[in-house]
Amino acid sequence: MKSDDPMRSIEDEDVCRVCGYTDGDLFFEDTWPTHIICSCCGWESGTPPLDVSGTRQYRGYWTGQGAEWFSRGARPKDWDLLKQLRNIPEDWR
Repeated sequence: MKSDDPMRSIEDEDVCRVCGYTDGDLFFEDTWPTHIICSCCGWESGTPPLDVSGTRQYRGYWTGQGAEWFSRGARPKDWDLLKQLRNIPEDWR
């Protein structure tokens, strides 16, 4: 959540729970999934995995397969996987 945005709720999430990617779009708004697909790992908010264990498994599979970008054109030239993974919300690590 961006604390400087008065329109966002504390329950909004703009960081992918799987890979830590953010472009400002909301994955969850007031705890409700928005069903957007992460440009990085391809996870769609509101679809399995919905618990921490399943999220970790998906993350492990994605990284184990080379952490390929779902939308290849969206990958920044200076992308750093380890730096991005540190963005994952603490409850989902």
